[in-house]
Amino acid sequence: MRIGDAKQSYEADEAIWTSQTQKLWLGLFLLILLVFPFVVNSYLLYLGCLVGIAVISTTGLNILTGFTGLISLGQAGFMGVGAYTVAWLSLNTALPFPVTLLMAGLMAAAVGILVGLPSLRVKGLYLAIATLAASVFLHFIFAEWESVTGGMGGLSLEPAHLFGLTFQSDFRMYFIIVPLAVLMVLAARNVFRTRIGRAFIAIRDRDISAEILGINLLRYKLMSFALSSFYAGIAGGLFAYFYRVVTPESFPLSMSIFYLAAVIVGGMGNLLGGILGAAFMTLVPEALKLLTAALTPFYPNAPVFMSPMLEIIFGALIVGFLIFEPHGLAEIWHRIRRFFRLWPFRN
Repeated sequence: MRIGDAKQSYEADEAIWTSQTQKLWLGLFLLILLVFPFVVNSYLLYLGCLVGIAVISTTGLNILTGFTGLISLGQAGFMGVGAYTVAWLSLNTALPFPVTLLMAGLMAAAVGILVGLPSLRVKGLYLAIATLAASVFLHFIFAEWESVTGGMGGLSLEPAHLFGLTFQSDFRMYFIIVPLAVLMVLAARNVFRTRIGRAFIAIRDRDISAEILGINLLRYKLMSFALSSFYAGIAGGLFAYFYRVVTPESFPLSMSIFYLAAVIVGGMGNLLGGILGAAFMTLVPEALKLLTAALTPFYPNAPVFMSPMLEIIFGALIVGFLIFEPHGLAEIWHRIRRFFRLWPFRN
């Protein structure tokens, strides 16, 4: 706990907003999100949609890894389940877009519960390997179950339809992806005001003590897996509607590493950290592309040299933040806030 964070009552501890200033900043942030698609170009709008999808998936993984202490390398697999669920339902049923997206989340949650079953017996690196194996197995299913997934060719789907509107452009998809991201982050914030969220934190801090206090470890670990996978399934469904094509290569192992890196870089166990980490890690590859384009006129082999740099940078960011700032970007943001709160009386 940081200095100054102690609460004087249960009501204060459960409050989402601790000051009028926070409400003001939130209102300003929502206003910026509303105006954003009207004032930016198509490229930035595309990035805004990608960040929204990444925020949803990262928030889900943060619930599992940051708040419950269960390491997972299966986030890409769970997103794939959601994406293929949306694609198959849109091609074979007449269900409306909100229902297919909800089914994507529920299907991913069901798979997450199955993957989470070993979590009572294994933890740490062993659990990470178990979730990695599950992700590999899911990738195998995506590639080989051709009658459902279309095999390596994947599935193509129609744009989302809602209230008579066709969400085919990035501009219209923005008004689905970003509001959903905001609502799901707020929902996650509310989870940790409940018994369930506090049980997650207790398991993370000391699972044996939590069990002695009466917390059913298997039940709450499976609930954490289900909730995290639900978020991943929703993100995968939005991914499918955004690109309107789903293939096994859409969800490689590197995507799971990407989201784990986003949680670590942003700050584990901090919802703001998940948002900052998702945005930061989404924009890093784009920054590398711009750097490559700038270097190419002077160094023609720049694309060949820069192509493997993404994985190297991801690894360096994870190691660097673990060593120098284990609480991630969220802690840097909190330090900046504290600095200006105390200025000019800070020593």
